[in-house]
Formats: sequence, structure tokens, C-alpha cells
Amino acid sequence: MTEKTNIIFIMSDDHAAHAISAYGSRVNRTPHMDRIAKEGMRLDRVYCTNSVCAPSRATILTGTYSHVNGCSSIWTEMDYRVPTFIDVLHDNGYQTAMFGKWHLGERPEAAPRSFDCWKVFPGQGEYIDPEMIDATGTHRVPGYATDIVTDLSLEFLKNRDRERPFVMMVHHKAPHRPWVPDDKHKDLYADLDIPEPETFFDDYATRSRAVRNVRMTIADDLAAEDLKEPVPEEVKGAEHRTERMRWKYQRYMRDYLQVVQSIDDNVGRLLDYLDEHGLGESTMVVYTSDQGFFLGDHGWFDKRLMFDQSLQMPMLIRWPAVIEAGSTCEAIITNVDFAATFLDICGLDAAEVLPTNQGRSFLPILRGEQVEDWPDAVYYRYWEHDDPIHHAPGHYGIRTADYKLIYYYGAGLGVPGASDRLYEPEWELYDLNADPTEVDNVADDPAYAGIRADLEAKMAQMQEYYRDEPYRGPGTPHPQWSPYDPGVIEWINAYVANLEATS
Repeated sequence: MTEKTNIIFIMSDDHAAHAISAYGSRVNRTPHMDRIAKEGMRLDRVYCTNSVCAPSRATILTGTYSHVNGCSSIWTEMDYRVPTFIDVLHDNGYQTAMFGKWHLGERPEAAPRSFDCWKVFPGQGEYIDPEMIDATGTHRVPGYATDIVTDLSLEFLKNRDRERPFVMMVHHKAPHRPWVPDDKHKDLYADLDIPEPETFFDDYATRSRAVRNVRMTIADDLAAEDLKEPVPEEVKGAEHRTERMRWKYQRYMRDYLQVVQSIDDNVGRLLDYLDEHGLGESTMVVYTSDQGFFLGDHGWFDKRLMFDQSLQMPMLIRWPAVIEAGSTCEAIITNVDFAATFLDICGLDAAEVLPTNQGRSFLPILRGEQVEDWPDAVYYRYWEHDDPIHHAPGHYGIRTADYKLIYYYGAGLGVPGASDRLYEPEWELYDLNADPTEVDNVADDPAYAGIRADLEAKMAQMQEYYRDEPYRGPGTPHPQWSPYDPGVIEWINAYVANLEATS
């Protein structure tokens, strides 16, 4: 190809693959996202390497794990000594733009860099009439956040330099908590008859203590501010937990799916513009989310844990010049691989232009090629141990096509926002063929002893490859994490106090 490829990277926040009809959703329909899959490729095994918003975003930009880019939790700032693929493309003649959720620090020096045009939400951002920051300062922008981000993106496309290729990051706040829908979607799912997931009433019978103690259950941890109405008296109390769980689930999912519908509408607006203005063939359109999300699966909301609903990132790619329409991909890919792939698509070798990169380009896979030495496992690490909101444990593990091994090592290792409490380490192992819903932990089953040993050895090899120090006790060496805000701990405490007051 002689013409440079443009890239539009659309990323939502906390959008689970199982809330996209192209992935077989039982709960909603997403015709415009499905259009990307129908006209391009659906990737079925794309995984995040740290299922939290800020770390995933830092990994996507830099092509590195959290211990390299410095962003281990939502309370840490990306190390700006680590280059990004945007830096490289900007230096190689690409127009670069970024609109929507940034979430990688709020100090002036943490602002988006190497973007010719940018306008982002401070922190998590607001759904209605949000504040936004650009190079000129902070502004209040009227409207609904998802529409605003798309409006800004379309404006960039209309005003761009037609003589230069572009890469545009379209980062929606939605469907992040607290799931505030646009008025135009308020009547969707009003019948409150949304199907419950198969594992909705998981009893955690075989789970580690670390998992049993997380605070993200539908029944007990969704707050009034999430549900937009108080919990009725008749479903309060331990004796009414099942009824309360079902009552909360319907309202949570109604709002979540309404918010997703706005994203889908706006994806359609972008696709229509590209096709109407002759940009469809020369532009690769990616739809993804920064991680997955629990939609009542195992009785939970949120993410963080290494179960597939949290681990899997949806990824749909349309690129008519290269990708066969209606194709699918089963290769194991991670968000560490995105940067190298985007550079490769733009004619650049990450090994030469992005020296810190730890990922690998999956461009050959997009072309439909068989890559014999492609990785057969993903290495995952969640650092924000025992955070004060959800109390998810620090852990790492690997997932192959057949098994998942998880080690809950029980320590915070100095991560801002993590607890300094130490817990007894625990293991979980899941046979994904015999137990695809991940409810039967067989880590201590003698029949799996050989498999566990092989997986432990493979995980040690992957840690060595990615230069991630395994946990060896409280004195284990770890990076010097940098909080993006000196008042972060005070902010966390105030946030938790507010949640408890409104529960």
C-alpha cells in the first residue's frame, strides 16, 4: 500500500464484551459495533494485563506492563519518561488527536502530550455538562459526554490537514460508574426483565478467602447513588438478600445498558462520516474497552479480578484494505501488543522506534496469516491490593486457552491506594474446558498437580521475560510508584465515606 493508513481508536470504559451483540450478548443489541465486526474482524481473546482504568490506558499508549510505565493503580501517574506510540507517530508526520477520558494524572506535566489537538475530562469525568480540559484551560461543555466526545472527533475530521495521515483516540467515559444515561435512552429496558447470568448466585464455595472478601457484590455493595433510588425497606436485611440482589441488578443493568446504547449510536455517527467522505478504505477503526466488567457474573459488578468477564477486552476492527469482512480471531492478544501493532500498521518497527516496548505486532494475524510462534498465554498482574473501595487482592497469574492459574500474594508493595496489610498467599486454578464459568477451583486437587506445576513454571518464565519481580515476601523489590495527586489518600477516604453514607 502506498497510501498511509489512518487509525481511529474508539475506547469505552468498563464495557464488557458480553454486552455487545457481536459477542453473543443476551442482554442488549449494539448494531453499530456489530457493523464493525460484520465489515471487519471480531477478536475473541484480547486481554488486559491489569484490569483497572488508568493502568490499562498507560499500557495501551506505551506497550508496557504497569511495572515499567509506573501506572499500577488508578491513584498512580504514568511515568512520562516512557515513550508512547503517539510520540512516535507524531514525530513521523501523523496528525494526532485525543478526546474524552484521559485519567493518567491531573498535574500540568501529566497532560496529554504529542497530540496536535486534545480535549479531555479531568479525572473520571462527568456525564452531563462535563468539565473538559484543553491546552487553553478548563471549560464547561454543555451536553451529554458521549455525544460531546463524538462531536469533537467529527470536528477534528472535518478540519484536519487532508495531506497528512491521522491517528485519533476517541475515549468515552461511558459506561463507567455511576451509569448516568442520556435522556433519549431513558425508556430502554424499562420493563426490568434483563436476564440474569448463569453464575449470578455463585456461592464461592471453592474460592480463596481473598476472593470471598471482595466488596463488589450486587446485593451489598451497589450504593444508592449508583441505583438512583433508595433500596426499598422490604428488601433490606440479610434475610432478603436474594430479593435485594435481583432488585439492584435490574436497575444497575438498565442504566448500564442505556449508557452503552449511547456509545453504539455514536460509533454509528463516526462510521457514517468515514463512509460518506471516502475515508472507509484508508482508515482502520478499532472499538475496544479498557478492560471487561462484571455484569452480575459471580454476583459482582466492577472488574479487577482475573475472571474472564473482567479480563477480556472486546476488540472489533474494521480495515477493508486488509481485514476480511466477517472474520474472527482466536489468537491470545493483550493490550501490551496494541502499540507495536499500530506502529506496524503505520510502517514503523516498534523494536526500532519504541525501545521500551514489550508487546508484539499482531498485524500478520489481522491479515489472516498463521503465526507459528505466537504466544499461547497471557500474563496478568493486579497491583492495587486491598484497595479501600473494593478490597480486591493483589495477584498475578496466567491464562492459556485451557487453564487459568492465579496467585493471590497478599501484599500492597507500596502502591498508592493499596493497603499495607499482609494476607496469607493463596492459589486458584481453573480448568477452562471442564469449567468454563470458573466456579470450581482445583488448585489443590491432586489430579491437577502436574498441570499446576507446568503453569507455575510457565508463569515464572513469563515474569522473567517481562522483567516483573515475583513476590517473595514483604521485602520484595518493587518500582517507586508516583501518585498523581499528593492528596490522593484523603480523596480516597472521603470517597469511601460518601459511599458508606449513601448505601
